[in-house]
Amino acid sequence: MPIAITPHLEIHYEERNPDASDVVVLVHGFPDDVRTWDALLDRPALAGKRAIVPSLRGFGATRFRDAAAPRNAPAHVLARDIVDLLDALGIARCTLVGHDWGARATYGVAVIAPERVERIVALSVGYGASLDVATMSYAQIHAFWYQWYFATPRGEATLRDDRVAFCRHLWKTWSRAWSFGDAEYDRTAAAFANDDFVRVVLHSYRHRWGFAEPGPGARADEMALAALPRITVPTLVMHGNADGATLLEATADRDHLFGARYRRVVLPGIGHFIQREAPDALDAAIAAFMVQRS
Repeated sequence: MPIAITPHLEIHYEERNPDASDVVVLVHGFPDDVRTWDALLDRPALAGKRAIVPSLRGFGATRFRDAAAPRNAPAHVLARDIVDLLDALGIARCTLVGHDWGARATYGVAVIAPERVERIVALSVGYGASLDVATMSYAQIHAFWYQWYFATPRGEATLRDDRVAFCRHLWKTWSRAWSFGDAEYDRTAAAFANDDFVRVVLHSYRHRWGFAEPGPGARADEMALAALPRITVPTLVMHGNADGATLLEATADRDHLFGARYRRVVLPGIGHFIQREAPDALDAAIAAFMVQRS
């Protein structure tokens, strides 16, 4: 697996069609890894394109360059990691496809570096969603139980000592109609063995709800995302109506936050992991979206 050296990380990534001029960067979420894109990459929409699939900070073989650096992971930091990756690989502009944490990072790149983005495809997470618990339904609050659990000592111990079983439970509850095999889960769960996984995950959720500071640096990026400006690049959002993690309210009625071509697709009977559960539907939607003009 090749490595991109950025200011803060050694980012391990996979790549297909390295000589192609059309670049697509696919960003996974939690609890997931680069394997989440395998089925999509084997389908026509991205065939022939240069596909770059990085492991996020705290996942897989990606490592922090500084042993003393904070293991922080707010959305603006994840977004800057992707911009740094593009810089390291000499990529001026690309299409971004992100799921879960990856969707948050994708929205973030579209805000802090829109000139680097041709278009974005965001899966299972809405732009600006989850900013205020007061606006959430009780059903969504219930679905987010794990995020507040991670703010407790018991939640920290669970993630540290029983992460494989715990994350498997999340997969099952987030996509109840999807029957995944042990081999598929185990291939991905290997990415959770990263020494920084626990600290990165805990910080991400604790920061999201005000239980942790964002960490040093990137203040301008943080403020830019907090302002929730309109996204000015073409955007496709896809969401399963059986998602047990982020409910449909998280992507509904957000058209006003986009200043370019925008489309939202709801997939009936599909849970949180669209790219794993419905790769054909995702492939068809991406293919149609990519040929349309802004």
